[in-house]
Amino acid sequence: MGVLKKFEQRLEGLVNGTFAKVFKSEVQPVEIAGALQRECDNNATIWNRDRTVVPNDFIVELSTPDFERLSPYSGQLGDELAGMVRDYAKQQRYTFMGPIKVHLEKADDLDTGLYRVRSRTLASSTSQQAPGGAPAAPAPGRPAPGGYGYPPAAAPAAAPPMPAAPPPGGRPGGYGYPQPAGGQRPPVAPAPAPAAGGRMRHWIEINGTRHQISRATLVLGRSTEADVRIDDPGVSRRHCEIRTGTPPTIQDLGSTNGIVVDGQHTTRATLRDGSRIVVGSTTIIYRQAEG
Repeated sequence: MGVLKKFEQRLEGLVNGTFAKVFKSEVQPVEIAGALQRECDNNATIWNRDRTVVPNDFIVELSTPDFERLSPYSGQLGDELAGMVRDYAKQQRYTFMGPIKVHLEKADDLDTGLYRVRSRTLASSTSQQAPGGAPAAPAPGRPAPGGYGYPPAAAPAAAPPMPAAPPPGGRPGGYGYPQPAGGQRPPVAPAPAPAAGGRMRHWIEINGTRHQISRATLVLGRSTEADVRIDDPGVSRRHCEIRTGTPPTIQDLGSTNGIVVDGQHTTRATLRDGSRIVVGSTTIIYRQAEG
């Protein structure tokens, strides 16, 4: 039985009680649970062969109506969501640097039914047991400034070197997922410029699916007329456009929730191989390579 199904079953007893009011919200608890799972997957850092560290401190931003409906039950819901994250981590053999916490916050810029998830890795003063019984790695130090989405200040020797996190801009975190440096796998180095006569290939990856960019522009959005359709309520019909020029860029097309590129909330940005683009609650990885 899947972790999300077990989570739903744990809530069934509460549905028949006072907690049932929470399900009148446009945002369902199981949606948030699924987003937390994706947050762990997209921000997992491989420290060594036996240890993969994921965030342990989560903030779920909700619209004002959703927050008002959910906030009276935030304690119970937070505990249940933390338990779901713990179960999922055990299933995936993930490790935490500290206790798991899930908080709800109100975001005035979100419409009813939309939400964002931000996360960070917070090390506890004492090491926590990893899923499966192995002790977690010792706390590497205080988190770097910038809040949610940034990793601990120093990584253990076994971890591959990571570049310094860029200074945050606009809202901390991002739409759906945090800044790219926060507990995620080390960024892929930019591909070298093609040699004379070479040809640069461009593509994007969404939830493990590759979409080739064979034209000069690629429109992403929720509309069936978009070049790549993204089924996400936080994505506009024509949300943004990738242009494979020199250099390649991404342009917001007047979307409601905007775009976040490599941790920066922006309307236009230059792309590199491995750039993380966040639209709504969906993370897109931009790729390019000579060949």
